Amino acid sequence: MKKQSGFTLIELVMVIVILGALAVAALPKFVDLKSDAQAAALQGVAGALSSAFAVNYAARSAKGTATGVTVDNCNITTVLQGGLPSGYSVAASAVTTPYSGSCTLTQTATNATTSYTVIAID
Repeated sequence: MKKQSGFTLIELVMVIVILGALAVAALPKFVDLKSDAQAAALQGVAGALSSAFAVNYAARSAKGTATGVTVDNCNITTVLQGGLPSGYSVAASAVTTPYSGSCTLTQTATNATTSYTVIAID
């Protein structure tokens, strides 16, 4: 007689049930990825803005006021190449030179806000 090998129907059903239970347990972890991604994007844009102001400050400090741009508020259009990405807005706030200030960046889709540092030199 020929010996057959393989899985029984009950074994296959049990594997499917176990995989289904694992999927149900892992599902909540992956459901809320959109808000995490939006928060990370907001922090990334804030970091880019802070870095752009720091590079502008360094250029003006090292080479004089002929390089870079004068910063007296949170206006980023002249500091960040390409301007602010769409979907974000910056609250107007005065920056007293040569000190640093804090500006507020808002993600318009979620109304989430974060702050970034502005380093200014006159």
